[in-house]
Amino acid sequence: MASLISPTAAAATTATQKPLPPLRSRATTIAAANPTASTARRSFLSLSAAALFLAPAAALAATDEEYVKETEEVISKVKSTITLDKADPNVAAAVAELRETSNSWVAKYRREKALLGRASFRDMYSALNAVSGHYISFGPTAPIPAKRRQRILEEMETAEKALLRGR
Repeated sequence: MASLISPTAAAATTATQKPLPPLRSRATTIAAANPTASTARRSFLSLSAAALFLAPAAALAATDEEYVKETEEVISKVKSTITLDKADPNVAAAVAELRETSNSWVAKYRREKALLGRASFRDMYSALNAVSGHYISFGPTAPIPAKRRQRILEEMETAEKALLRGR
């Protein structure tokens, strides 16, 4: 079927069409009409962003003190438990208490992204993993081998030093 519009008429209609004006967003037209509104909005957004960054710092200070206190308690508990003699009648109870304490410490601080990069957290987590793994595998009354005990105590020392330095 042939087109009802002649080719010359089609060319004439496309040549007479005007190009569309560029699209502007509503915010652009408002900012152009009222420059103080744009400045006020920009100031509000920058203050809001600053408040978001400063607010967690205050919350971390209390968490940091709590972290240091609880980590020191866990360190002392680990040291006292792994140095107990295997003939001591309180070994099983001390190991059970240590496992409960270490599990709660790990569960509490493992999800804190601010603490994950700290040397104290890394060394504590490694030492607690070694202690828990030993007692899970060999039972609460099995003594920790000397080589493993020495490595755990070294990790505890480096964690204590890192805590003192705020790391």
